[in-house]
Amino acid sequence: MKSSVGKQLVLILAVALGVRLLAGWAWQTRLDDRFGFGDSATYWVLGQAVAAGKPYRYGDAKVFRVPGYPILLAPIFLVAGDDASVMWARAQSAAFGTLSVAGVYWLGRRLFDGRVARTAAWIAALYPGAVATSALVLSESPFCPLMLAHLLLWIGAWRAKSPGRTALLAVAGGFVAGAAVLVRPSWLLFVPFAVVVGLVACHSRARQIAVGAAMLSGIAVVMAPWWIRNFRAVGRFVPTTLQVGASLYDGLNPHATGASNMALADAISLDEYRRSERADRAGGVPFEYRLDRRLRAESIAWARAHPGRVLQLAVVKLGRMWNFWPNERAFSRWYVGMPLLLTYTPILLLGMFGAGRTIGWGFPYMLCWLPAVYFSLLHMVFVSSIRYRQPAMLTWIVLAAAALLIQSRHQRGRVEGRPEER
Repeated sequence: MKSSVGKQLVLILAVALGVRLLAGWAWQTRLDDRFGFGDSATYWVLGQAVAAGKPYRYGDAKVFRVPGYPILLAPIFLVAGDDASVMWARAQSAAFGTLSVAGVYWLGRRLFDGRVARTAAWIAALYPGAVATSALVLSESPFCPLMLAHLLLWIGAWRAKSPGRTALLAVAGGFVAGAAVLVRPSWLLFVPFAVVVGLVACHSRARQIAVGAAMLSGIAVVMAPWWIRNFRAVGRFVPTTLQVGASLYDGLNPHATGASNMALADAISLDEYRRSERADRAGGVPFEYRLDRRLRAESIAWARAHPGRVLQLAVVKLGRMWNFWPNERAFSRWYVGMPLLLTYTPILLLGMFGAGRTIGWGFPYMLCWLPAVYFSLLHMVFVSSIRYRQPAMLTWIVLAAAALLIQSRHQRGRVEGRPEER
């Protein structure tokens, strides 16, 4: 029986990898440039710098991107050279996407059973949003398996029977969460967010605090080298990057629409740059740090002066993130929109049913829908698009599969019978 289950999982993962490799190749053949997304070029350049042992900077910016994804790209250039084909990176993304499918399987198995796990893995293997994410040269592809590993370790820590094992798994979860933040900084606040929700919604508050504290310590250990490096580079503490101000201004400014338009910050950037030579000569605050703080201050000042528009934008951004049809005109053709509509809609609705069905089953089950809430709140402030919901869709798929298959009261009773999970 175990051999049969193993073969099924291997088949699912093989299909997932094949579909993703095919999607990456098909996407590459349609592009006029190398990547299709501007962010991809920045990761590519930084990956080349890591491989060559050059200073980690993008142009003059020393704290432009967290180093996780460029470090993962670096082996490509060590093997294939600086002129490596982008298909190497797309193949790597396909491999990370396949690991995400494996993570979905294990999440379904840990929370439910083998049937739910296999169903969720098949859905994740073929879901167009997950396939597309795995075909792009963007940080989502390595972030997703790290996010799932973090959640699995959190569940293990929550269910552990001894304090020592709880601490070990929680710290390990913190290590993985720290790695996820170094790939995608938006994950930085998830642990405190989830702990606060858990304190409000769950009975085991002491366990919640203990696991959260151990996890945060693990994150700090992993992030510390990056924090030290940033302090040495710009003379200030920078938890992630100096692009937070630009990202915030992108979402909150007089011309904001909910979509990204980084050109709106150019006038401020140019004005700050004109002051930079004199300030830098005098040994003042580095330009990129000043620009980050100024953009942050400009966006906050505008938001305070226009609270009604901020709320309106938040609703627009929420709609953009969870839209049933692509927001961008370039992707809104019927042959792109219809597969999205026909697959996303049932997963969304079934996931809602699954979340409602398991709402009283304990904190581990909440971890399937908390990423969706967290990313929604985050991108109601920053800019939003369908792209930003894709990591959360992987855990949502587990709830959707559970909604399809869990029907017996016996199984519900078996799960709810664990008081340590509540």
